[in-house]
Amino acid sequence: MITLALSKGRIFDDSLPLLTAAGIEVLDDPEKSRKLILATNRPDLRVVLVRATDVPTYVQHGGADLGVAGLDVLLEHGAEHSAGGAGGHAGLYRPLDLRIARCRMSVAAREDFDYASAVRQGSRIRVATKYTQTARQHFAAKGVHVDLIKLYGSMELAPLTGLADAIVDLVSTGSTLKANRLVEVERIMDISSRLVVNAAALKVKREPLRALIDAFERAVEGRG
Repeated sequence: MITLALSKGRIFDDSLPLLTAAGIEVLDDPEKSRKLILATNRPDLRVVLVRATDVPTYVQHGGADLGVAGLDVLLEHGAEHSAGGAGGHAGLYRPLDLRIARCRMSVAAREDFDYASAVRQGSRIRVATKYTQTARQHFAAKGVHVDLIKLYGSMELAPLTGLADAIVDLVSTGSTLKANRLVEVERIMDISSRLVVNAAALKVKREPLRALIDAFERAVEGRG
């Protein structure tokens, strides 16, 4: 049995056309079913639904053979594990950019906050984010002094309440920032979802997993 880890929402929805192109049909709708393990049209393949941030953990530790995770999640996961001496993505193989769930990670601030000037003057900037590892690396590489404040949601509220001067968050259309009178002041990186595979499973189940990876690759190329 091959287990594919997906998260509900945009990644699941964007993965479905790729799965279809690879000849895989998920038999249950996660929005209508309470099941966390979903059958597919292939008796040897099942889908497990986990939190987006847990996908790399499930794959790395063998709870799933492969999964789909955003680059933002993978960077945070890798930084946390390398900090713990586990060698970064040990046991986690990243063969393919699926080019889905695209967005960007950016720095945003209130319209009336002069971010460029604060950076130039070497001011210490308070930054709220759930992507603390990525933000720390970004600002350190630029030589910008920051105090990071870890938040898990409603990031846009932090500058509006004076909790932070700026935020680091994912931006898609920018409409949420605009609605909260925030502006994108710096683009850190482009984000998309990646296929991740358990390295040990790739040795034990080499042929079926390799065939799946190849099918995903053809599906991605087919979409241009």
